[in-house]
Amino acid sequence: MTPVEAGRPTQRERSEATVARLVTAARRLFASHGYEATSLDDVVGAAGVTKGALYHHYSGKQALFRSVFEQEQRQIAEAVRDAYGREADPWKGFYAGCRAFLEASLDPEVQRITLRDAPAVLGWELMREIEEDYSMAPLERGLEIAITSGRIAPRPVRPLAHLLFGAICEGAMVATRSDDPRRATEDVLRELYRLLDDMTLG
Repeated sequence: MTPVEAGRPTQRERSEATVARLVTAARRLFASHGYEATSLDDVVGAAGVTKGALYHHYSGKQALFRSVFEQEQRQIAEAVRDAYGREADPWKGFYAGCRAFLEASLDPEVQRITLRDAPAVLGWELMREIEEDYSMAPLERGLEIAITSGRIAPRPVRPLAHLLFGAICEGAMVATRSDDPRRATEDVLRELYRLLDDMTLG
């Protein structure tokens, strides 16, 4: 390999860079204009790639939206994990993670992608399948740690996680659709904390 060849990006690196440009451009357009109002021509124009390059990586607009949705889920999960990790007490960390999730949902761009467009574009089953890794699994682990540490009584974790996740998601929907999302989020968190407090062993 010559020095010039050694300095050139590999096919894999070029492919990853193309995907990154497509997802970045699509995220910006989906967030500002919505799924229906965004065309693939808009995306490839903003990304600076050809439509052929897009179809090399994605079967269509829905598949591209799925990548954007998964990226949002990863970022929210990171915020939740960071909030959880800043607390020494696992149950306080659980509270902090719930707050981080709801606060992330206050971002209008996150709202449009994850709360407004995703249910219609992906459907509830695919949404929940994607959220399994990013939301449900960490929620279950948090509950298992709380049980193991004696903060809450032993109970079936899976159904409890589903109930709490449903409550948190519905709370996010209520807060983001209110006239004062920040105040509504605090109201939702206050009631969620009371619900969680009722689960503790003291």
